[in-house]
Amino acid sequence: MKFLVLTDVHGREKVAVWSNQLIESLRLDGVIVLGDITHFGPVPWAGEFLSMLQAPVYAVPGNCDPLGVIGQIEEHATCLHGRSLSIGDRRFGGFGGSSPTVFNTPFEMSEEEIERGLRPVMERGMVLVVHCPPLGHNDLVPAINRHAGSQAIRRLVDEFRPRVVLSGHIHEARGVHEQEGTMFMNPGPAKDSYAGILEIDGDIKVRLLDRVPED
Repeated sequence: MKFLVLTDVHGREKVAVWSNQLIESLRLDGVIVLGDITHFGPVPWAGEFLSMLQAPVYAVPGNCDPLGVIGQIEEHATCLHGRSLSIGDRRFGGFGGSSPTVFNTPFEMSEEEIERGLRPVMERGMVLVVHCPPLGHNDLVPAINRHAGSQAIRRLVDEFRPRVVLSGHIHEARGVHEQEGTMFMNPGPAKDSYAGILEIDGDIKVRLLDRVPED
């Protein structure tokens, strides 16, 4: 199985256009969306965007998505927020929103709330789909030289050791690295034409895609 991984769409309709081109050209089996589908709404746009993607979609909301976006995901895709399921022979689970930010965005939670919501989802060796990264992994904000990930997600990742952690949220922290058997990928903001690939063929591989050319 091969998936396109998108995050931080922020209301750009062009993302669906080039995503569908990649789905066709790379013969992808699905799309994983890591949140911030909208830019503070409108809520119905999330459903419109998800419906445009021409492959099965698995998604969580982001901190810039109003809470109503969860309903749009449930209606037009498979919602992974606070849930786990099997896709093929691999377990997936997810959690949306973020830990508190200075911007007071629509879907923020305390670290305690994140841990309570995410812990029941966690399994060893899983694919973890989150909007907010674990602290210290793909979360450095260069302008302030500060790591902005979630402490709760980091604790759970250290405890359960998922095989892959897919996250977005920090636009500047695009990258892939591996630590203690867990691969971490931030595919970069889709609004700027960035994406990644998750491939499951026995084991798991992740890679960043070159910036998608814009017409």
